[in-house]
Amino acid sequence: MLRLAFIICFFSASSLSAGSLQVRDADTIVLNGTPVRLQGVDAPELGSVAGRDAKRWMVMFLNGKTVECKLNGERTYDRYVGVCYADGQDVGAAVISAGHALDCARYSGGRYRHLETSAAKSRLRRAKYC
Repeated sequence: MLRLAFIICFFSASSLSAGSLQVRDADTIVLNGTPVRLQGVDAPELGSVAGRDAKRWMVMFLNGKTVECKLNGERTYDRYVGVCYADGQDVGAAVISAGHALDCARYSGGRYRHLETSAAKSRLRRAKYC
């Protein structure tokens, strides 16, 4: 069972309790029907083996944890953008340090670059927009 808390931070803070969690892929989760793009995380697409492995890892990582997201007010496609935490641990940092994603410095400011694994850098292709 997944336990969730969902916090939205725009210009004025507000909070919502989330009742459900879905993992779209390793850089997008859906809390209580609200899609959230992990800011600064470049994960492989689901059409690849690496993408499916990364999603599987994310599902297992979030299982049983309380998740909260601090949104920055930006949107990309249908998703809000933010930094999410699972039991207080930065989810973006976790997926990158586990070798399933890369830092997207354009959006992270390089916050996660030091967490990239050598194996991930050699087998994952960084998105051109990063």
